[in-house]
Amino acid sequence: MTKRSALEAGLGFAVKVNKEEDFIGKTSLQEEKENGPTRKLAGLEMVEKGIPRTGYEIFNENHEQIGHITSGTQSPTLKKNVGLGLINAEWAEVGTTLYVQIRKKRLKAKVIKTPFYRRSKS
Repeated sequence: MTKRSALEAGLGFAVKVNKEEDFIGKTSLQEEKENGPTRKLAGLEMVEKGIPRTGYEIFNENHEQIGHITSGTQSPTLKKNVGLGLINAEWAEVGTTLYVQIRKKRLKAKVIKTPFYRRSKS
């Protein structure tokens, strides 16, 4: 299992590193908050036909492995195949084209904004 920090997962609002109290990992989180995380949890939408599944590798346009899928599915609500991937931060910008290794093929995906679905307020 891959360890990830709250900052990588986009939960920086919940991390209070400026308080006086010490806690395990405080120094690491302070450094990560100052320098920015090296990895980020990004939303992915498959452009080509395929369903991203946990553990599938993610590649950039240069065929370098930059991360892996943490969860994915075919969404009946969105009528799209979507997933979350833990990827190198420089590739996490919305709109970036990436590739997910599904069986013996690398299929095109794009980084999208999360959450994938927002309920309309009536």
